[in-house]
Amino acid sequence: MSIRYVSTRGNGPELNFEDVLLAGLASDGGLYVPTSLPHFSKEDLLAMREMSYAELAYEIVAPFVGPCIAESDLRAILNDTYAEFRHPAVAPLVQLEDNQWVLELFQGPTLAFKDFALQLLGRLLDHVLDRRGEKVVIMGATSGDTGSAAIEGCKRCDNIDMFILHPHERVSDVQRRQMTTVIAPNIHNIAVQGNFDDCQAMVKASFVAEPFLPDGRRLVAVNSINWARIMAQIVYYFYSALALERIEAPISFSVPTGNFGDIFAGYLAKQMGLPVEKLVIATNRNDVLHRVLTQGTYSRLLLEPSLSPSMDITVSSNFERLLFDLAGRDGAVLSRWMDEFSNGDLTLSEPVLAQAKSLFDSHRCSDEETCEEIANVWENNSYLVDPHTAIGTKAARACQGDSSAIMVTLATAHPAKFPASIEASGIGVTADLPPHLADLFERVETYEVLPNDLADVQRYMAENCRA
Repeated sequence: MSIRYVSTRGNGPELNFEDVLLAGLASDGGLYVPTSLPHFSKEDLLAMREMSYAELAYEIVAPFVGPCIAESDLRAILNDTYAEFRHPAVAPLVQLEDNQWVLELFQGPTLAFKDFALQLLGRLLDHVLDRRGEKVVIMGATSGDTGSAAIEGCKRCDNIDMFILHPHERVSDVQRRQMTTVIAPNIHNIAVQGNFDDCQAMVKASFVAEPFLPDGRRLVAVNSINWARIMAQIVYYFYSALALERIEAPISFSVPTGNFGDIFAGYLAKQMGLPVEKLVIATNRNDVLHRVLTQGTYSRLLLEPSLSPSMDITVSSNFERLLFDLAGRDGAVLSRWMDEFSNGDLTLSEPVLAQAKSLFDSHRCSDEETCEEIANVWENNSYLVDPHTAIGTKAARACQGDSSAIMVTLATAHPAKFPASIEASGIGVTADLPPHLADLFERVETYEVLPNDLADVQRYMAENCRA
């Protein structure tokens, strides 16, 4: 029986995978989640030990896709996706200490973990749109990495016009140039004179607004609100556990996260049978998720730019998917909670908070602590980490306790993407871009700076859609 998808807010139509792929946000403003999850037994996991990354991805992804894409086509899409990664292991592991490991998720074309999902998402969209004879418009917001990964995954697709919003002058130079130097007729970069939350709010508002695109063109999401993104990220939790032979013994993960999508994938992996002991939310000074677990309140504070800009987020979009489970998968309860949050703060009851704490731990790092951790990992391991990964490794040690479980930190980006942070650490080392990006600062850029105004952004999109 194929898995179906429902909205967290209870009033969106139930959809199959193909329709969820194209829908992004549900019509009632909620996020799509599966009605059930596949489960893998110990015997199933043992049978997966020798699989390549693409082979394992098929086993994990296929139940979610169901009959919407033929087996041979899905296998070909996955093989093509992960052939683009530079390392033969796709997601290699590096040991730092006896029970501390780093999972390198930056071996894809844009040097960030977003490649795992967005290289796949682009190919899935291309396949489905070709078969349906449709053209769509993709709208996405990025705090740095999503945009470049989405552009790279979709730049060759004739059926897609893409508009990526990023906060003007609030992403690193490398991150911006990875987006703005891709010159293609279907790619449009918009620098919004606001912060990431402003960009993300425009995307959400556009999906529930009156149609504003020509010819009734469908709007598709590539942000982590798109279920396919979460689905693809589940795979590397299984991959790392199998590589470290943690099939019966427990394994823990420290995840640098702001939008909650990456760690939500780990939560799903646990529900699907992976022996996960602890999931650690690693965050910077914009600590919305840490405050939920330590204070029991989901609330907005003023966003503060940091050395780890991909986590400079005050509204954690994918947290709604966890809240749905904490609400007993009751869309009416979840809707009330989100209304409370929209109007101020959401305070979790003691039983709900206790349940959240049983699932997750958390740790917060300042910029100073981030620099100290970059230096610490370099001095002790001769291993260079970007600022987001540094927050992850520090959180991993802080939350390890007396557990004997192996702790894996998800290395979410290549250090070359954040040279200012590496310089601020004082270690006197620079990270070079890989050969395929060596000339990045010599390439021509193109992007449009627009005011922080939804009408202006939507007008620009409508005027620049291809016929």
